[in-house]
Amino acid sequence: MVEQDIYLFFEGTAAYSYRFLGCHTIKLDDKTQAKRFIVYAPHAKEISVVGSFNDWDINKNKMEKIDDGGIWQAIIKNANINDLYKYAIRTSNGSLIYKADPYAFRSQHRPETASVVWDVENYEWTDEKYMQERQKKNPYNSAISIYEVHLGSWKKDLGLYQLSKELVDYVSDMGYTHIELMPVSEFPLDDSWGYQITGYYSVTTRYGTPWDLKHFVNECHKHKIGVILDWVPAHFTRDEHGLRHFDGEPLYEHSDPRIGEQPQWGTQLFDFSKPTVRSFLISNAVFFLKEFHIDGLRVDACRCMLYHDYGKDPGQWVANKNGGRENLDAVEFVLTLSKTVGRECPSALLVAEESTTFPLVTMPPEHGGLGFNFKWNMGYMNDTLYYMSMDSYFRKHHHDKLTFSMMYAFSENYILPFSHDEVVHGKRSLIGRMQGDYDQQFAQLRLLYMYQFAHPGKKLMFMGCEFGQFIEWDFRRSLDFFLLEYPRHREMKDFVRELNSVYKSNTPLFAYDTSWDGFSWLVAEDKERSLIAFMRHDKHKKVICVCNFTPVKYERYKIEVPLALTAEVILHSSDLGFGGFLEYTKNIVKSYEENGKHFIDLDIDSYSGIYLKSI
Repeated sequence: MVEQDIYLFFEGTAAYSYRFLGCHTIKLDDKTQAKRFIVYAPHAKEISVVGSFNDWDINKNKMEKIDDGGIWQAIIKNANINDLYKYAIRTSNGSLIYKADPYAFRSQHRPETASVVWDVENYEWTDEKYMQERQKKNPYNSAISIYEVHLGSWKKDLGLYQLSKELVDYVSDMGYTHIELMPVSEFPLDDSWGYQITGYYSVTTRYGTPWDLKHFVNECHKHKIGVILDWVPAHFTRDEHGLRHFDGEPLYEHSDPRIGEQPQWGTQLFDFSKPTVRSFLISNAVFFLKEFHIDGLRVDACRCMLYHDYGKDPGQWVANKNGGRENLDAVEFVLTLSKTVGRECPSALLVAEESTTFPLVTMPPEHGGLGFNFKWNMGYMNDTLYYMSMDSYFRKHHHDKLTFSMMYAFSENYILPFSHDEVVHGKRSLIGRMQGDYDQQFAQLRLLYMYQFAHPGKKLMFMGCEFGQFIEWDFRRSLDFFLLEYPRHREMKDFVRELNSVYKSNTPLFAYDTSWDGFSWLVAEDKERSLIAFMRHDKHKKVICVCNFTPVKYERYKIEVPLALTAEVILHSSDLGFGGFLEYTKNIVKSYEENGKHFIDLDIDSYSGIYLKSI
C-alpha cells in the first residue's frame, strides 16, 4: 500500500483498491510471510480481526488505525488460505458488531457468513491469443449473440468446473458468441438470483472457487466465446454481516432513508456522493475485468441509479440540487466508471440495463454521453412480446408494435433482449405466450427469433428459450432438457443453431447495426396481412427478411426491391427440418421489372420468416 492508493481511494477514482484493502499476503522478510488485513471503517472506535486462526477472540488481533480517514490494519502471521475471518467492530455507541470483509475474495457457504482467506493471483491463463484478438475487434460491426445463463439452474448441482465443459461445449455447438452470467458475487438468498449481494469481490461458493470461475472463462475463450457478467452497483442487501451500517453508521448507503433505501426491493442504495463508495464499485468492475478476464459487464438496474424517484412514492425521495429527479452523483459515478474501464480495460464492454429515456446512454463521455457500449432495448422487447402474445386476428390493429422500434433503433447502440425477466412471475415462457395449436406455437417462436435476428441490434436469448421450454424458468430446478427427446423441441434447438450460423456468416445482418446505412424498409404498412419485409445490407451484400405474422399463406406476394437482384433463400422458418412442412432452403428468387421498378414474388407460408441473400 502506498500513499497514492489511499489518495485515489478517498478521491473516488481508485481502480485497484482491492489490491490493498482486504486480506493480502505480504513478506515480512526473506523467509516469513503474513496476512495483512486492511479495512475502511471511519466511525469505528475499535476493530479486531477474529477468525479460525485465533479462536474468534477479539483480544488477540486488534487493528491499528493507520490513516486519519479511517483505514485500519492488522498483520497476522498465523492466518492461512481457507481460514475464516470477520471484523469485530466496536461502534461509536459501544456496540460490538461482526462484519464480513467487503473486499474478501471468498466467503463461507450460505447460510454461514464469514469471509475466507484466499488469493486470486497466480492462475495460469492460456487465453493470450483470444485477448489479443479481442483488442482488435470492433464490437459495433461484429456479430453478437448472447446466451444468458443462471449457473445454478442450467443444470442443477453442476459447479463452474463442470460447467466449463458441459455448458461451454453446449454454447459452442449452438453458435452463440457470448455467455452472459447472472451475478456470481456472493449473495445470501437464492431467491434473489444473485442481485442482492453481500460479497462484491467474492465468487459465490454455490458454484465453486474464484479459480473455478477463471477456469470457466479460460475455457470459454478457448472456444472463442466471450463472457459477460451481470454486475449490480445500484443497491445491496440489508443482511447484518454485509455492507449496511458497516461500522455502526451508514457508510456505503446514505443516512437519509429517502436517498439510502429502495423500498420496492427492500434493499439499500449505494451513496454515490461518497468517493469511497465510487472507488469500491469502480475497483470491483476492474477486478472482474482484469483478474477474471471478463469480456463485459451488464450493469443492472441503471434506472434505479440514475433516478432518485425510481420505485418510490411521493415523499419517499429527495430531488437533486436543481429540483430534478436525476441522481447527479450517480451520473458522475457512471462517467468515472466508463472512463476508467475505457482506460484500464479498453476492449471490455459496458452494457446498460436501462429502461427509461435517459439520453445518450451509449455516447462517449467526451460527446456528452454516459459511455456505455450498448443498452438493452426494452421498448423493442416489450412491444414485440406484446404483439406476439395476442391472437393473430387482432395483430392488424397493433401493427405499430412491429414497426415503431425503427423510429429509435439508432438513437443508441442496442442489444435486443429476451432475458430471464421475461419468463418469470406469471409472464409465461416465450413459447407459452404464443396463441394457436402446438405446431403454431413453435412456428411463431421460430418467426419471433427470425425477426429478432434480422432487426438492427445485437441479440440476447435466455437459456431454455432455444428449445422452447414451455414452463416458466424456475431457479430451483434444472432446465427441461428432457424435452429434446420430442421432435418439435429438438427441431427448435436445431433451428436456433442454424439461425446463429446464418447470422454470424452474413455481415449484412450485423455490420451496420447502429445506423440507417444497414437497413431499408421494403414492406412496412401491410397491417391487413400483418406482414413486414426489410433489407439489411453492407457494402457488398444484401439480406432480405420477410415475416408473416398470420396463419394465412400468401402466394406470389409482390415486394418492391430497390434494384435488380437474384437472391437465394438461406433460411426459412417453415422448413421441414425445423418442424415446418416444406423444403425451402436454396430456392432461387429473381427480380423482374415493371414500369422501371423492380419486384420479387414470394410464396409466404403461414407464421413464417424468410431470409434471402443476394447472389
